[in-house]
Amino acid sequence: MNRRLNLVCLVSALSLLPCCAAAQTQGDYLLRALRRGGYVIVMRHASSPTEAPSMQTAEVDNVNLERQLDENGRTSAAGMGKALRDLKIPIGEVLSSPTYRALETVRLAQFGAPRIVPELGDNGQSMQMSTETQTAWLQKRVTQFPAPGANTILITHFPNISRAFPQYSADLADGESLIFGPNGSGGAALLARVKIEQWSTLGR
Repeated sequence: MNRRLNLVCLVSALSLLPCCAAAQTQGDYLLRALRRGGYVIVMRHASSPTEAPSMQTAEVDNVNLERQLDENGRTSAAGMGKALRDLKIPIGEVLSSPTYRALETVRLAQFGAPRIVPELGDNGQSMQMSTETQTAWLQKRVTQFPAPGANTILITHFPNISRAFPQYSADLADGESLIFGPNGSGGAALLARVKIEQWSTLGR
């Protein structure tokens, strides 16, 4: 497994760290930053098969037979949540797509009660392109940083992320996160991309 974090030196706070620094050093810096809080984490929901389950294979509470997480998605979502708690990375506000697979990611990660946001959803048509309204909403929302002491997390879908942030989201994996921080001029800049399985190794 490639454990090298995909970090970029765009945020002013990270400009002190050369982009060619070792991955471990970058991971240490990212961990310290997230422990302080004040960042927005945009997460693609954990791994989910493209087909909807049958009545026999659906989770008990998946009454609408929506797509749900597979075994890897359930394990990795729980692992991410545990890693954030173990690393003492504070999560404040949680915003989620209304889809079952996104809410399942929130629940298994134990992020707390989410605020359901339609703009983070899939419009009831799985894997379809997001709307311009959704794109504008997401681009604006990542510039609304929480106060130090907590980080905001948004759980959504690949089409929404790829349309809002095409320059950052190539090959974004299931469960992968984009972490945004202030760019110094009122906007947002990408701090890092972190795969869902990398949280447990952050700073090591």
